[in-house]
Amino acid sequence: MARTRVTSSARRPWISLGIRGWRVELGLFAISFLVLLAADLIDPWGPYFILGCVGVVLWRRPDLRRRYEVGVIERRNAHRVALALEACEILGRAGTAPAVLSAEVTQVGLRYQLRLPPGLHVELLEAAAPVLAAALSARKVLVSSHVEDAGLVTVTEVIADPLPEVIASPLVVADSVDLWQPIPFGMAEDGHAVSLQLVEHNLLLGGEPGAGKSVALSSIVAAAALDPTVSLSLFDAKLVELAPWRHAADHFVGTDVDQGIEVLEHLRSAMEVRYELLLDSGARKLSKDSDFGLHVVVIDELALYLRGGTKAQRDRFAELLRDLIARGRAAGIIVVAATQKPSHDVVPTSIRDLFSYRLAMRCSSNDASDTILGQGWASRDFSAASIAPANRGVGYLLAEGGVPMLIKTPHLSDAEIAVVARRAASGRPL
Repeated sequence: MARTRVTSSARRPWISLGIRGWRVELGLFAISFLVLLAADLIDPWGPYFILGCVGVVLWRRPDLRRRYEVGVIERRNAHRVALALEACEILGRAGTAPAVLSAEVTQVGLRYQLRLPPGLHVELLEAAAPVLAAALSARKVLVSSHVEDAGLVTVTEVIADPLPEVIASPLVVADSVDLWQPIPFGMAEDGHAVSLQLVEHNLLLGGEPGAGKSVALSSIVAAAALDPTVSLSLFDAKLVELAPWRHAADHFVGTDVDQGIEVLEHLRSAMEVRYELLLDSGARKLSKDSDFGLHVVVIDELALYLRGGTKAQRDRFAELLRDLIARGRAAGIIVVAATQKPSHDVVPTSIRDLFSYRLAMRCSSNDASDTILGQGWASRDFSAASIAPANRGVGYLLAEGGVPMLIKTPHLSDAEIAVVARRAASGRPL
């Protein structure tokens, strides 16, 4: 089994590791020395001539100088993490450490590509991440595997604050959006931009009041509204969060549960029509070339519609919503719902379990976080309870990767929402 304990000394002498880490520079020095020596044997002025040529090349080609500088920095960083891996004895079966294939500077620190030796796999490296972070004096070390090759892993050394106070939304200046493509949805803690593919997926957002659910919803509604081919149905139990988008929506529902049921019944009828047309055309699901576009249903404060009104109203709303989520995917219907805590007494598990995407924003407990993301994630250190209360818009996103990642969603101010909403409404067909 691979070892991941910290010892007082590295497995190999530090001196030999230091020489090995500078082997490229030493090799260049040796080659330069031999070239100068040969030139000196040919002509006393040969070394000066060669040095002059090198100086001219570096002067005329600053890109070569920059590439060399970047290469030196990358090799130093790769050497540094290689030393840390060996010092922490993160070793495979044969006692060899992961090979550092590349190193690059990112917005939050450094990113390394590693090749794992036999006997070491990504789970063991993840378990050793805190030890490796301490050895590197980093805020945190993130480990992720490659889908195509289990022996390749990406290690991100987080040095700077990964999540800025505010992330501007690119939708503020966008004339239109193609919702068939992934939409911008913020930044991950390793510094890379996060996009969300909504087609054929449904998203459930949860978190305590003030965590930023409405901020995240605004980005999704803005993207849907800016696509003139998308139909939009909005359910706003607070009447103010989604109201700026009502002129770009086909339906806008407030606190009236009966009106909500009426809209859901209309959507289910539309879904049936779409499936009949798909059957006639021989297609299995809606495509971008279909005669009708995507339909996005956004529900803010889902609990009001599932817990308010009479029992008959609640049951009818829940039945229609469950059917829409369960069968609407292939018909181009996307449901995005937000609530504080989707526990079984608020959101029936028959509905909650149908959401393939989850976003857990700040929660008061690990249990509340697991209620959103799914059971067991908090025990693996993916808990929205660890998010600072002041970090609005931050949450754990469970999407394509299958493992939650900490992200910060873009921020749209009230003024920006008003501008984008007007632009979206004016660009829609009458």
